[in-house]
Amino acid sequence: MQRLWTIAGLLLSLTLIGAVGFHVTTGARWIDCIYMAVITLSTVGYREAVPLGDGGKLFVILFLILGLGTFTYSAFQLGQLIVSAEFRSLLEKRRMARSINELSNHYIVCGLGRVGRTVCGYLDERGTDFVVIDHNEDRLRSRCHEKHWPFIIGDATNDDVLIQAGIGKAQALASVLPTDADNVYVVLSARMLNTAIQIIVRASDERAIEKLERAGANRVISPLTTGGVKMARFMLNPSIEDFLEIADSHGNDLELADIQVTEGSTYIGQRLDDTNLRQNGVMIIGIRRSDGERLMPPPGDALIHEGDSLFAFGTADSVNRMMRV
Repeated sequence: MQRLWTIAGLLLSLTLIGAVGFHVTTGARWIDCIYMAVITLSTVGYREAVPLGDGGKLFVILFLILGLGTFTYSAFQLGQLIVSAEFRSLLEKRRMARSINELSNHYIVCGLGRVGRTVCGYLDERGTDFVVIDHNEDRLRSRCHEKHWPFIIGDATNDDVLIQAGIGKAQALASVLPTDADNVYVVLSARMLNTAIQIIVRASDERAIEKLERAGANRVISPLTTGGVKMARFMLNPSIEDFLEIADSHGNDLELADIQVTEGSTYIGQRLDDTNLRQNGVMIIGIRRSDGERLMPPPGDALIHEGDSLFAFGTADSVNRMMRV
């Protein structure tokens, strides 16, 4: 930006010097003098706006000798700067699109407001892959460039934008757009594009919760209700809530996570007691079978099957390592 201002200032200075010179040598109006300075520097060859005497002709010669090279260089640098910025932007968009296209089992966050930034920060701290969608380009670039978050500039209610974000391969989507109407539209679009995706959405109005659930949301969060419940928990069970409170430092906090046992997992066919989970700092407090059966708490001889959901409790690092196995 400093380079751009320097070039613009240099071109403006040359134009003013030329205008003053023409005014002194010819006595013409200022608008004619500025016009003469511009067409002289740019060498466009239009007719002279003012009659030039010998003094005016000598000034034109000196002005061209001293200013033409500087003007040409400045104009070239300005054009190069503009083209270079556009080229860099194009390369950045292509690189971003390619990296997003390679993602799988990632997360999509629709909206980068205050709640959206909190969601993205949480995912970033835990090293998970995610994509941010927002229509505000300035907001995305100022926040995501600094954090190196992949993003898409667009309307999250648009099916093409969700497809570009990899909705077909995504594991979950969080919609935290400003209005409930937009969130409903995102839920409908996401559910049609991926019937298996987990959809978590924010509701600003209690009346919108039922509509969002009918649209296909798996979980609807009302910040006001959630905040009130958490305050009540702190009042009733302060010690337990302190124990479960998520710490700010990565790796030192406790997590309660739902681990999906997918095809190829090393835990398939193992008894719970035979796994290395407890040694790695992870405790399984429940198992939900693919047919809906729940083991709460699970016995040590319970076999782990493909499609099970393991409710794991432990440090963030331990849980994240388990999710990647």
